[in-house]
Amino acid sequence: MRLRRAVLPLALGLAMLCAVMVAGPATEPAAAARTVTWSAPLAARNGRAAAWAVPSGTVTGPDGRTFFADRDGRVLRPRGLNLGKTDTVTEEHIAQLAGDGFDLVRLNIQWEKVEPHRGRYDSGYLRYLDRVLGWADRYRVLVLIDWHQDAFGPAFGHNGIPAWATRTDGLPFHPNPDDWFADYFQPAVQAAFTHLYDDPDLRAAQQAAYAKVAAALRGHRSLLGYDLFNEPFGPVPGDPTKPDDQIRASAALERGRLAAMYRRLIGAVRSADPDAWLFVEPTVLVGQGVPTSLPGFHDPRPGAARLGYAPHYYDTAVESGADWDPSGRFIERYEAAIGRYPTAHRLPVLVGEWGPPQARTPGNAELIRRQIVSMDGFASGWALWYDCRADSGGGYCAYDRDGSPAPGKEPAFAPYAPAVAGIPGAESYAPATRTYTLTLTANRTTRRAWTLLSLPTRAFPHGVHVTVTGAGPAVVVVAGGSGRAKLRLPAARPGARVRVTVSVR
Repeated sequence: MRLRRAVLPLALGLAMLCAVMVAGPATEPAAAARTVTWSAPLAARNGRAAAWAVPSGTVTGPDGRTFFADRDGRVLRPRGLNLGKTDTVTEEHIAQLAGDGFDLVRLNIQWEKVEPHRGRYDSGYLRYLDRVLGWADRYRVLVLIDWHQDAFGPAFGHNGIPAWATRTDGLPFHPNPDDWFADYFQPAVQAAFTHLYDDPDLRAAQQAAYAKVAAALRGHRSLLGYDLFNEPFGPVPGDPTKPDDQIRASAALERGRLAAMYRRLIGAVRSADPDAWLFVEPTVLVGQGVPTSLPGFHDPRPGAARLGYAPHYYDTAVESGADWDPSGRFIERYEAAIGRYPTAHRLPVLVGEWGPPQARTPGNAELIRRQIVSMDGFASGWALWYDCRADSGGGYCAYDRDGSPAPGKEPAFAPYAPAVAGIPGAESYAPATRTYTLTLTANRTTRRAWTLLSLPTRAFPHGVHVTVTGAGPAVVVVAGGSGRAKLRLPAARPGARVRVTVSVR
C-alpha cells in the first residue's frame, strides 16, 4: 500500500499568531459578536502539540447522552480512521493522519499475530505495537486497540483467532467467493465460535493474550483503550439465513456467551491496566435496526468506570453494492436501535467502523453526509473505515490515489471541535463557502477551559476569521502551522448559548 505524501510535524499551540481578549461586560446582549482574524500559518516545529485532550471520565448531558470528558470537564469528541489491518503502520501514517485534523486511530490487531503458536507470544509484534503507540504519543493521537476478527480467522482464509485455537468438529467449510460475510454461516465457523466461547482452555488462552498486550502497552498516554472483540458472532440454531433465526440467535449470544466473554476479557485487561477504556460491541444486527440485548457490565478498576459502547454503522444493502436509498430509512432505524443501551448504562459511544465501500455515487455521497450528522447526535466519536489509498476512493479507502479525500468522503475531513468546554450542540461545515459553525451551551467548565477547534489547512489554507456570539468577552488563540484554534469564554454565564463561526480569510 502506498503512503500519502510526507507532511511537516504538527506544532499545535507552539507558534501562536493571535491571542486576543475582547473586553465587555458579561451582561451584554447575546447577539454581540467578537471577531479575531488569523493570517497565514506559521511554520510548524518540534512535532508536538501544546494542548492534548485525553479522556479520563464522562459527562452526561441534559438529553441523557454520555460524553468522554477530560480532567478539566471538557467534552471530548475524537474522530479518526481505522488502520493496521492490511498494512504495517509507520510513523508517517500517524503524522499524516494527524496533519489531516484527525485525533484518533482505531488500530486493528489480531490474536493470531500476538500468539501465532500456543503459549509463544511474538515479541517482535508486541514491540511494533509499542512503537506505534510511541508515535501516537508524539503526534498526540489517541489509539483504540481493536481486537479484530473477520469470519473467525486464518483457518478459514480470514484473520483474527489463531489456527491453533480453531476447533471445527470436522464440520464442512465451503467459502463463498462472492460474499465473504456468508462464511460466518458455515458449519465449521459456527463450531469454532462455539468452542471459543465454551472451552475452558481457549478461554484461558484468550484472557492471557489480552493481558499480555495490556501489559506491553500500558502507560502510553495515547492509549485510549481496547475494543474487546470486533463484530462478534456465534452459533445460529435453525436456519442461519433466516432473519428471525438470526435475531433470536443474536439476542441469546449477547445475553449469554458474549456477555460472559466480555466479563472475562474486562478482567484480563484490568489485571494489567487499571486505566484503559474498555469497549463492548453488539452484533452486526444493530445495522439492521435490531437493538442490542447486551447486559450492563461492571468495571473492577478503582474509581469511576471506564467502559464504552462501540457499535458499527453499516447499511447492508450498500455493503452489497447498492447505492444508498434514503427511502429505506436505514439511518432512522439505526438511531432508534442504538440509543437505549448506552443511555441506560451511561456509556460514551464510539462508532468503531462506518462508511460505504465508495462514495462516488449520489446516494452513497449523501449517506456519508447524513451519517456524520447522525453520529453528532448520538456518538462521542468515530473512526471511518479505512486509512488507505485507491483510485477514485475504491475499496473503502478514505483517500484517493493522490492523497486527497476520496470522492464523496470529503465531509469526513471537515473541521470539527475535538474538545468543547461546555455541552456541544449543532456543528456544521459548508464547503462551498468554507464556513464552519459550532454551538455550545456554557457551563462552569466554559469559564476556565479551552474549546479546541480542528481547522485542516485543506479547508482554510490562508487563514481564518473567528467570530463568537452570545458569550460576552472571549479569548481566541490561533496556533500557526497547526490547523488548530483555541477559544475560552471566562465570563460566559452557565446556560448561555454560544455560537462560534469560522470563515476563510
